[in-house]
Amino acid sequence: MLKTHTSKESRRTNSEATSVNAPASLLLSRSMEVLRTPDSRFQGLPGYPYTPKYHVLREHHELRVHYVDEGPRNAQPVLMLHGEPSWSFLYRKMIPIIAEAGYRAIAPDLIGFGRSDKPASQSDYSYQAHEDWLTAFVKGMGLKRIVLVCQDWGGLLGLRLVARHPDLFSMVVAANTFLPSGREPVTEAFKTWQNFSQSTPEFDVGKIIQGGCRSTLSAQVLAAYNAPFPDESYKMGARKFPMLVPTDAESKDAKVNQELWSKLAGFEKPFATAFSDGDPITKGADKVLRAAIVGAKEVEHTTIIGGGHFLQEDRGPELAAFVLDLANAER
Repeated sequence: MLKTHTSKESRRTNSEATSVNAPASLLLSRSMEVLRTPDSRFQGLPGYPYTPKYHVLREHHELRVHYVDEGPRNAQPVLMLHGEPSWSFLYRKMIPIIAEAGYRAIAPDLIGFGRSDKPASQSDYSYQAHEDWLTAFVKGMGLKRIVLVCQDWGGLLGLRLVARHPDLFSMVVAANTFLPSGREPVTEAFKTWQNFSQSTPEFDVGKIIQGGCRSTLSAQVLAAYNAPFPDESYKMGARKFPMLVPTDAESKDAKVNQELWSKLAGFEKPFATAFSDGDPITKGADKVLRAAIVGAKEVEHTTIIGGGHFLQEDRGPELAAFVLDLANAER
């Protein structure tokens, strides 16, 4: 049952709490507290003029997912999934290119990020919950023949969907991402990142994004990456993601991914890798994907020169051009 709750900005009625157009606030959605970033935080973002659209996950605490949806509605969808700790703003350099080419460019904000709802406790987030939320969005939107573009956690989630629902996807472009099985070596750098995510008093999202880019971001762009998070209470999803990466082969999520790897490896439709040349986090994972997945055998792959971990930020038009070359060849 929805209840009212006093927030920093307003008090919501029960009917307002489920409304897509309800004012920003903290609410109790059944047993889950949910934060909603005020719309004022997203005014005048550089290169991001899109009118907000929302899909409500009725069976998942009525959480609402924000998404960008540009191009012909009956066109083949190109689904662009962001990772940690970014949001759909990361794809702003690619969305118009893909839409103008005649595709339907869809870039959602994962729950906990962007303009999407943000459960207020880290305990509300799990690998499985994220998969369930994303699956509900994809199916609720009626997306089919999807061209998937996924990076970072966009791949950790998106590749699970490809393994479970291969019929929904026509091709995949994996960029700086992987499906971890828990059997991969855990680097000291990743352990440091996990510790930082839990211990730092301020989880500076803009600074983290800058650290994963090879280009220097303007103050306006850094502010845009920080926009979804008015204060630390809004960052529970961002703080939790590093802890959800399976690093123990015997853990529940690792075993799920191990089982899904056999299905993913059998994906016969085009599966291309477009990793950057400057990402120490995922370096070499593209070779593993190419060797393991059937659909990667007879397709063109590329390396995006001059890109860091967030290659959409550094080299968005180049990545978009590669996606379009692959998609157009299969039309």
